[in-house]
Amino acid sequence: MSRSVRLVPALAALLALALTGTACDAGVRGAPGGSGVGDPYFPKAGNGGYDVGHYSLALDYTPATRRLTGTAVITARATRDLSAFDLDLAGLHVDSVDVEGEKARWNRTGQELTVRPHTDLSKGETFRTTVRYSGTPRTLTDPDGSKEGWLPTTDGALALGEPVGSMAWFPGNHHPSDKATYDIAVTVPTAFKAVSNGEQTDRTTKGDRTTYRWQSAQPMASYLATVAVGRYDIARTTGPHGLPVVTAVDPGQAEASAGVLAKIPEILDWAEYNFGPYPFSSAGVIVARPGDAGYALETQTRPVFPGPPDVSTLVHELAHQWYGDSVGPASWRDMWLNEGFATYAEWLYDEDHDGPTAQETFTSLYEDGPDDIWAFPPARPTSAAHISGAPVYQRGAMVLHKIRQTVGDDTFYDLVQGWAAAHRHGTADTADFVRYVERKAPGKDFGTIWKDWLYGDGKPAHA
Repeated sequence: MSRSVRLVPALAALLALALTGTACDAGVRGAPGGSGVGDPYFPKAGNGGYDVGHYSLALDYTPATRRLTGTAVITARATRDLSAFDLDLAGLHVDSVDVEGEKARWNRTGQELTVRPHTDLSKGETFRTTVRYSGTPRTLTDPDGSKEGWLPTTDGALALGEPVGSMAWFPGNHHPSDKATYDIAVTVPTAFKAVSNGEQTDRTTKGDRTTYRWQSAQPMASYLATVAVGRYDIARTTGPHGLPVVTAVDPGQAEASAGVLAKIPEILDWAEYNFGPYPFSSAGVIVARPGDAGYALETQTRPVFPGPPDVSTLVHELAHQWYGDSVGPASWRDMWLNEGFATYAEWLYDEDHDGPTAQETFTSLYEDGPDDIWAFPPARPTSAAHISGAPVYQRGAMVLHKIRQTVGDDTFYDLVQGWAAAHRHGTADTADFVRYVERKAPGKDFGTIWKDWLYGDGKPAHA
């Protein structure tokens, strides 16, 4: 009798394992991949255990009801043996999840969609996950108060993802360290158009709905993916070397945008001369209405602007195609590598087009710039709310100018072109940049630049 009593808990435990199918099942060699990659500012962003190679997204959106129906096919490679893995998805209703064509169990906690495949995934195995979902996608609020995610507009919608807004409209590994290629198909009522990244590969109409298919063949961080639905005027022209340039402009912004958008080929040509070959197979912009978004964003190949941009803003977002898009940040702590470079591109463009020299801009900021430039070091923002703060932009550009002062123009342009080439379509962090500069300019002393300008608190004592 006492022996039977002792067996009951053991039998119960075994039965529970059989019913729940957890990672502790007999014979299971894998473990859960884990939620988040430990980003210093967004610890739940991204997921462990796999790398995504490709997203195939099929979206159907009706502006009148704001309802989105989506199917995401995510092709990834396991980086360790997996019994489960997470995807980031905020809101929306999950209808089903398949892994390699077999139904998978899943559950949700906050932004985490945890998927348990029918069988374990082995390290190195490529697998395909299909998530079917629907609902009204959310507009998210960033720590700095700006809006991202899926933004309903007067006549459509605009999807903006920096830093984590893309999880509002498709499931994925939403951290900049994991880039992938994309196919994005968007079906909308025929009165509307749908624009995305890369090249349009097809457009088909069935009944009163039209599907636009876009392809991004070069790797892209998910925060740079975009979809714009509206009554856009779409124009196609060419840039340097016959590069396709696609512009989508809200009709109400067309006249005011025409002059500055005509400068895109010239700006790209100038940027290639200074930064090296353009890293993607198409370029262009999306010009939405001023109220559709509160900021411009360097969405890959097709930056988004809230109304007609000025020349400096256009230069800034196009320069991001090299610095921020092709060379991506390894974590959100490395934002100055995006924004410092793009801001310095504005200074260089002014210098080359009868404006103030970069030295004059630097001196003006140092002597008379706003105090918030010195609020924190560009390579160490104080919180997630400050990754897009003034020090990241302006003081980040000042770091680059100090490097230019130290090495001279010839070596400086070799450095910025070489940096873009060395990490083309990849990611890098601040430590990578420091090592790169010191290796490419041996014998130069950068200690004060790193100590006072990149990592130092407050305004450096000497310019």
